[in-house]
Amino acid sequence: MTDAPDLDRPWSLERVLELFRAPLNDLLFWSHGIHRRHFNPNEIQLSTLLSVKTGGCPEDCHYCPQSARHATSVEAGPLLPVERVVEAARQAQAAGATRFCMGAAFRGPKDRDLDHIIEYIRAVKALGLETCATLGLLTDEQAERLGQAGLDFYNHNLDTSRDYYAEIVTTRSFDDRLETLRRVRKAGMHVCCGGILGMGERMEDRAALLLELAEMDPPPESVPLNALVPVPGTPLAGRDPVPPLEFVRTVAVARILMPAAHVRLSAGRSGMSEELQALCFFAGANSIFYGEELLTTPNNEMEADRDLFRTLGIRAEMQPGRQEAHVPGD
Repeated sequence: MTDAPDLDRPWSLERVLELFRAPLNDLLFWSHGIHRRHFNPNEIQLSTLLSVKTGGCPEDCHYCPQSARHATSVEAGPLLPVERVVEAARQAQAAGATRFCMGAAFRGPKDRDLDHIIEYIRAVKALGLETCATLGLLTDEQAERLGQAGLDFYNHNLDTSRDYYAEIVTTRSFDDRLETLRRVRKAGMHVCCGGILGMGERMEDRAALLLELAEMDPPPESVPLNALVPVPGTPLAGRDPVPPLEFVRTVAVARILMPAAHVRLSAGRSGMSEELQALCFFAGANSIFYGEELLTTPNNEMEADRDLFRTLGIRAEMQPGRQEAHVPGD
């Protein structure tokens, strides 16, 4: 067996690449051991994601069907009424989710939009759910307002490595994204930040992305790993899927580099076999998006997830401070 990585040494790109190149059994042995030291390996955190404002985004993210620059079937719409958001949150909570995530297709919110979104946050938190929002770029003042409203997590993915980023997005920079994340931290919110696999990037890009995340101070509390869903009309529509075991390797390396983070299987999970998902859970993934739609792309049916949890002996992680939680599969 290859020697286990020295977790006390600073990470470098070469050291992260050594993890990616390690024999798979060794890599899984290391990542699963680290996972067990920080989490119950048979618990999984459930988040539900709702698009509260769909389409019409001015950005040119090459993977995104919500960009106004791409000819997709997604139609632009306004922010949802608060009542619809609260009802969706109630349904998610009843199904077992402990975190409710709200996504809006903005480059960044206008102040009048933020007023409406703060209503969502307060109403959803009143149900006892954790809240998360993804709204694009934030100013200092906007981040402060969201923090004061009680938003628990802010999602703002880096998508890929700094070197490959310009191949995927040209309307905002990698540093723009990092600046928003710094503002989120300053405002006292937790960070949800990850990337997308299968956009034509190399192993070196995946390693560099994870290193960038791990070197944040502190690293993100939540790390969503997405498999590209190629949507007709987007520039990445013709991409081949990421090889399944490369996805597993990325999960394992993320767990080793960020031992205390929740690593989430996010977009693209509907195209994963049960066996692949089980291997990802063993490698260190311990969070999923739960519900049958992710913004504008499909997700697994809830009953299929419940069946898989029963088969694997996995139960839902209870939200801290709650005495009871619905457990899928019970």
